Amino acid sequence: MRKTNTILPIFIALSSMLSIPATLHSESVSAQSAAAEDSQKETPNSVFDALATEYQTWRDFSFPEYAIAHGRPTAQDRITEPGMRGAFNRHNDIGMFIEKIDTIDRAQLNAANQLDYDLLSRDLRNDFDSFRFKRWMMPVGQRGGPQQDLPQFAENVPFRQAADWENYVKRMTRLGSAVRDTQSMMEQALEEGIVPPAAVLEGVVGQFEAVLRENLNEIDAPLALMPASIPLEQQQSLREQARTAKLDALLALGEMLLWLQETYIPKGLKSISVKDQYLGAEFYDFELKRFTTTNLTAKEIHNIGLTEVARIRSEMLEVIARTDWFAADATRAKLSNDDRFNAFIAFLREDPRFYHTSAETLLAGYREICKRIDAKLPEYFSVLPRLPYGVREIPRFMAPSQTTAYYQFGSMKAGLPGWFYANTYALDQRPIYEMIPLSLHEAVPGHHLQISIAHEVEGLRQFRRDVDATAFVEGWALYAERLGISMGLYENPYDDFGRLLYEMWRACRLVVDTGMHAFGMSRDDAISFMQRNTALSKLNIEREIDRYIGWPGQACGYKIGELEIRRIRSECEKRLGEQFDLRVFHDHLLSAGPLPLNVLRTRMDAWCDELLLQKGIAQPLAPNGG
Repeated sequence: MRKTNTILPIFIALSSMLSIPATLHSESVSAQSAAAEDSQKETPNSVFDALATEYQTWRDFSFPEYAIAHGRPTAQDRITEPGMRGAFNRHNDIGMFIEKIDTIDRAQLNAANQLDYDLLSRDLRNDFDSFRFKRWMMPVGQRGGPQQDLPQFAENVPFRQAADWENYVKRMTRLGSAVRDTQSMMEQALEEGIVPPAAVLEGVVGQFEAVLRENLNEIDAPLALMPASIPLEQQQSLREQARTAKLDALLALGEMLLWLQETYIPKGLKSISVKDQYLGAEFYDFELKRFTTTNLTAKEIHNIGLTEVARIRSEMLEVIARTDWFAADATRAKLSNDDRFNAFIAFLREDPRFYHTSAETLLAGYREICKRIDAKLPEYFSVLPRLPYGVREIPRFMAPSQTTAYYQFGSMKAGLPGWFYANTYALDQRPIYEMIPLSLHEAVPGHHLQISIAHEVEGLRQFRRDVDATAFVEGWALYAERLGISMGLYENPYDDFGRLLYEMWRACRLVVDTGMHAFGMSRDDAISFMQRNTALSKLNIEREIDRYIGWPGQACGYKIGELEIRRIRSECEKRLGEQFDLRVFHDHLLSAGPLPLNVLRTRMDAWCDELLLQKGIAQPLAPNGG
């Protein structure tokens, strides 16, 4: 992320002008003066309120693209400050906020502010502490970098009034220098020996080349849609400025590509393990804690993964026995479990009925599934987001090295929909039986529903709407896949196998992520493990493994979060019995935004306590849950 050059301090001043009639008794004058004085006294709550407001303003001005996408006030003509200076400025600012929050006596805050205090303090310290690992000095890889940011520069930008186009062009003029500042930072990193594994850089050259071939035409599109309210002479001037800015950005991208090919990529690390990188072992422990929001060790996570793999494998064999493939040949029942599983996987990978033959039919298939799911949602939620979403293909220049799908948030305030992006590259690697769980995960009731509700619910401070809680966000999306069972979406055994395939995929992540980064598993061993236990195509597996190499620990948050959410629901169902209402449970679970798992458990335990007390059924749990 980038930031503006300077952050102006935010001062909150309170003033009161009193007009006191002379006829008032002196006692009344004294009482009102005292009340006015008391209203201006700082309290821990007022100090925290001011700090939270200051932090949000800083955040919106530090990351203007994100603020613009959410329709919030920001520096409309700037982009996030790139390079070393931007990174150090943000780091120093975060340190300032930590110093300020540490001066507040948490015990004196009201309950709502205590929770906000804990979550803000946690996010600030995670951001501050992660700086020393210098991962921010490696911003280019298969899943990110200017080769992806620039072609998508116009996405999530609302255009309604003349100033929107003017500010957009001003931001465009900063792109070339941003690319050069990024390269300068990477050159400094290379001098310090900070460079990613070579596996993370595979496909990056192809992405750059594709972007340069397309001439960044995507960022020109808004300039063809300027309204008549902008004088023609001004329109022509804006287009000329944009053309100059785009040429500069293309030149900078070309310069970076040449440097990547000749200097940077050849020095990519041969080792895939984070342990062999700068402060690697310490960094991995830090990331596991941050992404899972738990204190689980790598060994504990690894063992959870192995246990889940065995459980899901057993369920997969039960589903295979319900397929027409199994019924078609009696000898298949006599095969060993491993041989039957392998034969079934080979059948899935080879039978053309499981694959679309065009990008258009694949996308149409996803849209049809999403509409079916939409109709089910009122049975499971009484609060649904107002923001609509759509389905579109992943940009083709980045599709070969991207994963199967992803979600991009939108905003009602900014007038932008959410988008479920599906990969249409290599259609013979995109099986139909994985489309239902993927739709549930990325769209509804997964990411689109959860993220949109977090941004629409009233009463939350803005930072609470996207707290750093991967285990909650991704755990919920996995939980959403499982809701498809009761929705009746997996009646076809092949679709049900696709659900289990996706659950197995996330269980395997626990094994291979920790295996590669903590226990010496090679890239080939990780690929082989996933091939033995999933029906994912080899291309998908390779892209996934490279993702885990480049993003240590992140993939572990998914399954850990899902297991905890399922446990919480199961315990609430047992405690509440007939009083349990699934819609109310879901609404309450989502209404506080993303939360660390321990905070989520405490919140849901308290919810159960309150319902039981209302019915006079039981006493509440102890403060630490039960």
